[in-house]
Amino acid sequence: MVELSLAARPAIVTGASKGIGREIAATFAEAGGKVVICSRSYDRVDPVAEELTAAHEGRVVPVECDVTDSDAVRKLVDTAIDEFGAIRVLVNNAGGADESANLLHRCDEETFEHMLNLNLKSQFLLSKETLPAMVAAGGGSMVHLGSVNGLSGIGLTGYSEAKSGLLALSRNIATHYGKHGIRSNVISAGTIETEARKAEMENTEERAEEASARERWLDQYPIGRFGTPEEIADIALFLASDRASFITGSNIVADGGLTSGLPTSFLNEIYHADESPADE
Repeated sequence: MVELSLAARPAIVTGASKGIGREIAATFAEAGGKVVICSRSYDRVDPVAEELTAAHEGRVVPVECDVTDSDAVRKLVDTAIDEFGAIRVLVNNAGGADESANLLHRCDEETFEHMLNLNLKSQFLLSKETLPAMVAAGGGSMVHLGSVNGLSGIGLTGYSEAKSGLLALSRNIATHYGKHGIRSNVISAGTIETEARKAEMENTEERAEEASARERWLDQYPIGRFGTPEEIADIALFLASDRASFITGSNIVADGGLTSGLPTSFLNEIYHADESPADE
């Protein structure tokens, strides 16, 4: 059986100063990987690189990079090649949503364009700049962090459209460059309980008489909980490794069942889905 090792697969992980990106970088380093991580602030990403290099077998190199800027992206890729001689894995994790632009009529042109730049253009830039190095190295794996917002009409104008477009970008990479040994896949994640997300879910005094925001969100998840950064990192490691050598052009939906059906409370009320088969 092929081991889940990245010892010979130098990687770039974007948006790695915190949350999912940081956990992916940690998982790669634990698997023996050499990883270049980036963030818009060097002061945020440098301590992460030092900590992960000290804690794991792999080596982690920090770079400051605005992933929406083509010159900065080019420097990021050049740094990875200079440090490790090759690039075999790219994780397009950097991105973000603007909660104030949830509905179309509230989203101005500037915000919409920013969401597309941050969540789609940046992935295009990284993929394009990384591609020649991957081909020269004999192949590689691109892993793009998508969202369930790109699969259904949940909301977040601009962000959702970008995440939907990311699916097309990844499939085109897979079909056009598979002959060069390039694989490209998307992870469409549901709610992942990062520290930032936990803060958003906390109750406020205004919600004291209602079900908490957390409980209302959990009602959408048949599995009964949100995901963790570690779970997404494990999927990214699998897709980056030789264990996933026959998987490309795919979309891995990691959402605890969010997009599989109706809210739990509705199913319990209408279909008595809360009844246990053990009681029959």
